Amino acid sequence: MLEYPKFDPIALQIGPLAIHWYGLMYLAGFALVYLLGRRRITSGHTTSLNVKDLEDLIFYSVLGVVLGGRLGYVLFYKPAYYLANPLEVLYLWQGGMSFHGGLIGVILVMLLFARKKRLPFFAVSDFIAPLIPLGLGFGRLGNFINGELWGRPTDVPWAMVFPDSGDGLPRHPSQLYELGLEGIVLFVLLWWFSSKPRPLGQVSGLFLMGYGTFRFLVEFTREPDNFLGLLAGGLSMGQWLSLPMVALGAIMFSLTAKRSSR
Repeated sequence: MLEYPKFDPIALQIGPLAIHWYGLMYLAGFALVYLLGRRRITSGHTTSLNVKDLEDLIFYSVLGVVLGGRLGYVLFYKPAYYLANPLEVLYLWQGGMSFHGGLIGVILVMLLFARKKRLPFFAVSDFIAPLIPLGLGFGRLGNFINGELWGRPTDVPWAMVFPDSGDGLPRHPSQLYELGLEGIVLFVLLWWFSSKPRPLGQVSGLFLMGYGTFRFLVEFTREPDNFLGLLAGGLSMGQWLSLPMVALGAIMFSLTAKRSSR
């Protein structure tokens, strides 16, 4: 068993102002998306977008992530609670964000952006998709630093005791599994796949399949939300939300491949 390195969640405190590591991870993630996107634009990887377009997309995507992530958590995880306590929807400092809701928020942002620029939606989403995984990886690193979203009890040699779990049981460091799969592996796969011209929609389809598959698998090691537990079929909410991603991604990938072969 490994010892969990207890982190102070506050990276810097200046008087009443506290800067948390989790917020810095989000900032680092968006900064990396910008740097990678700028590199692809300046290298001529795309002619549909320029650096100003990228800056606008990132700005509005931040709003999409926050609003979509919060509303997704409210609707997917605790609808009855927030229906009874509607003002607490605004209490972002209490935590409660959903990746799947954040993804929907970003998709809406890309739809509106593509419409405004009169671009095919997939021209925008195929460009953005390979930039996302490392940003997700920073988010999972933030979860690990916070000692939250820990895994299920296990006896594997690399298990860790997360102090905030309250039971002293060694658990999977599932945040690091997600960092490795959803962050690093998915980034390498998408960056490699998108390095050559592909039919519109294939990169986006691969992202949906890849993230959905990796999230589905890691959820077997991640502790279910205590207020939900496991749902139908012994699957978690995260797994049920990931299955449509895999199905939609597979359909998109297949249809665009057939279209390109005609």
